[in-house]
Amino acid sequence: MKWIPLLAMAVTLLTSCDNKTTSPAAAAGERSPVSGTWKLINAKRIEKGDTTITGPVEGQETIKIFNDSYFAFFTHDLQHGADTAKAVYGSGSGTYTLVGDTYNEHLEYCSARGWENKDFSFRMTYGKDTIVQTGVEKIDSLNIDHVIVETYVRIR
Repeated sequence: MKWIPLLAMAVTLLTSCDNKTTSPAAAAGERSPVSGTWKLINAKRIEKGDTTITGPVEGQETIKIFNDSYFAFFTHDLQHGADTAKAVYGSGSGTYTLVGDTYNEHLEYCSARGWENKDFSFRMTYGKDTIVQTGVEKIDSLNIDHVIVETYVRIR
């Protein structure tokens, strides 16, 4: 009979555990409208009123992949590192939420390590084959404070 209070406490603890979901779509058992693989076709950075086109860079490709709660991005040179002077590889991933047109990223992993464990909020418009992501990237420790506008097309 002494095990009954222990069993009751165990059941209480287990049922009170929060199965945290990072995406409203995942919580509802729905597929995110941006799930899939997307290729960067245009990118610009706006800093102190000056606009710089940052992508795509000739000889490089960037893709972004979404599932219902995680994203990942990859940039690499199209020569696969054969031209060491132009060899490029960068990547990052983390969790995201998308509610209406508010897209929030938590960048957990990044080849640019100073960007890890940072949160970013963007406005995202999306259709069947295009995503436009606009928002502020600000990291005081890296002296980064600019607006980005990235356009992607669905490839899968």
